[in-house]
This record gives sequence, structure tokens and C-alpha cells, in this order.
Amino acid sequence: MTAMTTGHSSRADANRRRILDIALAELLRDPDASMDRIARAAGVVRRTVYGHFPSREALIGTLVDGAVEAVAAAHAAGQEGIEDLAQAVAGSVLAVWEVADRYRILVSLAQRSVTVQGIRERLAPVRAACTELLQRGLDEGVFVSPLPAPALAYVHEQMMFAVMEAVNDGLLDAQEAGRATAVTVLTAAGVPASLATALVAKLSD
Repeated sequence: MTAMTTGHSSRADANRRRILDIALAELLRDPDASMDRIARAAGVVRRTVYGHFPSREALIGTLVDGAVEAVAAAHAAGQEGIEDLAQAVAGSVLAVWEVADRYRILVSLAQRSVTVQGIRERLAPVRAACTELLQRGLDEGVFVSPLPAPALAYVHEQMMFAVMEAVNDGLLDAQEAGRATAVTVLTAAGVPASLATALVAKLSD
């Protein structure tokens, strides 16, 4: 019985992961993709999709959770092994953008279904890590801002969302957005534009 239960659970988990992968692809292709369309693309009946996710909002919320986990991992990896704090911030922004660029349509969609507050709550651990990094930079004089570190972290976060929207609206090329965002984030933290540009170029090579 235990083996049968485990096998059933494994199949259910595999189905759930497949539905999420297909749902992400479909929603990135068409933000208005329905649950019926997602079910057809995943090769399952609609009841199976609803068995895992009781509503489209629940499905999108789960995808956003996965996106936030990916952002947190990228934020940590982007600054790993970098001692210079300005480079660490630039590295984390560049790494996060690679993830954010993939999910930018989803984030725009989620702002309607998950709510902005819900996204902010999910990003709290990433924001805390960013705040700590910014505080170190402010304490050491690497960064200069009239804003305290927690507020500056919010500004940086909103910059990322604004750039996503700019790309979605065709105002900025996605290939340039990551580097542009990193430079903008650094200059907002008081790093001279010429130095910020040079740091980002170095990390982008």
C-alpha cells in the first residue's frame, strides 16, 4: 500500500510540475491563456489542472512563488565571492534580471491577480538581503543616499518592476535592460555614473 501511495504521489507531483511548466510557457506566450488552454497544452483534462490548482489565481500565485525563489537564488549567486559592495549590487541586479526577464510578463499579470502587496510580501527575504548589502555600503561610504537602507531597497525593487513594464511596453530592449537597470540602481545609491557604467561593463564581459 505504501509503495502504491508513493507511486501515486510521485505521478501527481510530476503532473503538477508539468502543468506549472506548461502554464508558465502558455502565460508568457499569452497572458490571457485560460485554464482550458493550459490543460490542453499539458495533455490533461481540465479537472486534473483544477485538482492541483483550484483557480487560475491559485495557479498564477504558485508560479509567482517559483519566480520569487528563482529571484532569491539569483540575488545570492550574483554577488557570491564579490568583495566590492558596488560590484556585488551590480552582480546581483544583473543575475536577477536574467530571471526577471523570463518572468516579466508573469509579474505584470500577477499584479492583477496576486496583487502588488502579495508580490511585496513574497519578496521580503530578497529585500532584507538587499537592505543588508546596502546598509554595509552606506556604512562604508561606498553608497551615498538621503534614504535609509530599507527605503533604498524599496526604490531598487520598484526600479526593477518599472523596467519590466518598460520592456513589456516596448520602450526598452530586453537585451539592454539588465545592464541599464544595474547602472541605474548603482547611480540611485550614489555611485558616480561613469564608475557604475564601468563596473557593469566589467561584470557583463
